Amino acid sequence: MAAKLIFEYDRQGDILYISTRAPYAEQESEELGDGIVARLNPSTGGIENLEILFFSSRVEGERSFELPVSADLRLAAKP
Repeated sequence: MAAKLIFEYDRQGDILYISTRAPYAEQESEELGDGIVARLNPSTGGIENLEILFFSSRVEGERSFELPVSADLRLAAKP
């Protein structure tokens, strides 16, 4: 079953968090470049969390920006 995406914005740190689960100590971190950090499942290597640093400067005056990841989005099942 695919995980739902959770978006959280830390205004003070200016970081957008995109998560499929809460971060945990065993996750591996990989900088994807340009202030984007991926937290990876240590067993599968799958991305579980993304941290987008300096988020407000990325969207200021812009309508969109790209992430260096691919996604397979689907509608979540209704409870």
